[in-house]
Amino acid sequence: MMLSSHFCEVFSMLLTRHLDANANLVALIEPLAAGDGFTPTALPGVQVLRASCDVARGPHIYEPSLMIIAQGSKLAYLGPRTMEYGAGHYLIQALPVPFECETFALPNAPLLGVSVAIDRVLLGELVLAMGLAPGRGGAAQTPESMTSVVLDDGMRGCVERLLSCLHDPLESRIMGPARLRELLFTALRGPQADVLRALVEQQGQFARVAASISHLHAHYNEPLNVETLASCANMSASTFHEHFKRSTLLSPVQYLKRLRLLKAQTLLVAEGLGVAQVAHRVGYQSTSQFSREYKRYFERNPGDERAA
Repeated sequence: MMLSSHFCEVFSMLLTRHLDANANLVALIEPLAAGDGFTPTALPGVQVLRASCDVARGPHIYEPSLMIIAQGSKLAYLGPRTMEYGAGHYLIQALPVPFECETFALPNAPLLGVSVAIDRVLLGELVLAMGLAPGRGGAAQTPESMTSVVLDDGMRGCVERLLSCLHDPLESRIMGPARLRELLFTALRGPQADVLRALVEQQGQFARVAASISHLHAHYNEPLNVETLASCANMSASTFHEHFKRSTLLSPVQYLKRLRLLKAQTLLVAEGLGVAQVAHRVGYQSTSQFSREYKRYFERNPGDERAA
């Protein structure tokens, strides 16, 4: 009985400490989040996120980043995997992979978070400076491109210092780059360091897949095939297909199709272009094929998207 009482006391103390720690992050993010959605900050590559109500499951694609959640929670669906990253967690998105996401929030307790873009040049410098050369530590060649990690005290402290400097323009300009460097350094010492290392190990399969994805994003509206993408990765077509699917849980053709449709959604919503014009812009030769695939992916017609 005494053991049970002691356990409850310890658990209550840890829970209070956890909530207090997250409260600090919430207090730092709230003044920076002007409204729902992503809001840029004074530091390039750093955005704060707010959602004042639940957001239904839907397709998304994010650039490589660390997404730290201070309040509320998200569910990410990537192929057969489901990942929850809520308050006190951060998501490592090493590759810009199309996935589905669901957001949970309340009007009096909105989802709040901060997104930090992964600077591959800075990441490469840190990997070299830390002596994390290719081949050391047994890093997997094709690790999972998206992972959820618990926000430990070290990482939480880094995030707090980064957010604090964003409240002062001078401190942001002078100390911001150092805070970003500290954050990536801490992530490279965390439990999912392998995926970050693999991203900059030029001879590794993961980094080669990343290079092919960069080419794909730059030329998504042009005719592309597996052979062309494989040559960007300096692999045979069969080897490339295998590692691409292992990294993204999609085949190259599936990835290209989803990327084109997500780009099309942006054109329809943000620029109000016609359906045929958008189809051509994103690389479709047939408007009817585009409309069919758009409806299958988003569960609504592209014309309805534009009207809404």
